[in-house]
Amino acid sequence: MNQTQPLSNKTNNLLFIVLLVFVLYVLKPLIVPLLFAIILSVAIFPLVLFLENKFRLNRVISCLLAIIVMFVAIALIFTFIGFQISDILAKSDLYVSKFEQIYAEIVTSIETNFGINRTELFENNINFATAFKENFSNILTFAGNSGTFVSDALLIPIYMFFFIYYRKFFKTFIFKVFSKGNDYKIRIIINKLYRVQQDYLIGLATVMLIVGILNSFSLLLLGIENPFFYGFLASFLLLIPYIGIFVGSLLPALIALITKDSYIYSVLVIACFSFIQFLEGNFITPKVTGSKLNINSLVAIVSILAFSMLWGISGMIIALPIVASLKIIFDAIPSLHPYGYLLSEPQNQQLDSRARVRLKKWKTIRKNK
Repeated sequence: MNQTQPLSNKTNNLLFIVLLVFVLYVLKPLIVPLLFAIILSVAIFPLVLFLENKFRLNRVISCLLAIIVMFVAIALIFTFIGFQISDILAKSDLYVSKFEQIYAEIVTSIETNFGINRTELFENNINFATAFKENFSNILTFAGNSGTFVSDALLIPIYMFFFIYYRKFFKTFIFKVFSKGNDYKIRIIINKLYRVQQDYLIGLATVMLIVGILNSFSLLLLGIENPFFYGFLASFLLLIPYIGIFVGSLLPALIALITKDSYIYSVLVIACFSFIQFLEGNFITPKVTGSKLNINSLVAIVSILAFSMLWGISGMIIALPIVASLKIIFDAIPSLHPYGYLLSEPQNQQLDSRARVRLKKWKTIRKNK
């Protein structure tokens, strides 16, 4: 009987996890906008407090002004991107002719060096003009006509307004649900959850600014057109951790391939962006954000992949804040401490080999003598 009970508990836990994942997947149109609204509400909350305290504005006006400021800034960014895309489309004929030239050179080189006829390589001729315009128009059509995108753009500001406006109401609700004489502990957990989101957002914005400047100046030195647009576009893609800046490097590398006389410029663009990615991952992000998220790299990668499978690109963007919040909750509940420990960054002594540990002990003993 005692052996059956733990097995039953494990089965129930597994069924609960499967059911939870299923519910999260089915309710994506509801949950994802809510999570984005919570994170963005945290981002503009200091501005709301500033308007309320400094200018003595009531809560409704402060919330509305903060949300309007944020979305005007976002609209300006997307307007700038739209103008740059229009410029790319205006030069599409030049780009297509260059593509055709490069394509012809590659095929001729294969025929000369390997003795392979082009009809054996390609059954059909490639129409670069049609392919370029169709693919670009398909991307723009998908982005513009996506019902999910439009609905989220309308719902997220509404959610944000009520999250900020009802903030004390929701806080009281949390105390009523979880607090049983532990108001102080609940208050600490809420502050930690708020702080980890703030640290993540501020750190991410700072890193994006630094990486954008480095990208832009590297492209400027290489003589690539529109260096600041492509540089900051790649840094903006840091919202998709680990792979964003790599994807962002492909477009300027392609532009370099088209507009420059040598292929070396494309290689240099990818090399520069890869080096900046190395600096970002190993020096810039750890220095700017420190260990405030306190999530080890393996958990970060697995969580990004898992949330991308669950919610697509949206899941990749919000994976790290969600996991960081879960770690705070796990650390606060004694029965979940092992899971919080698993998510955390290992200490240096936990990464040392046995030989290094013995060497450190020997040095300590020798020093004490």
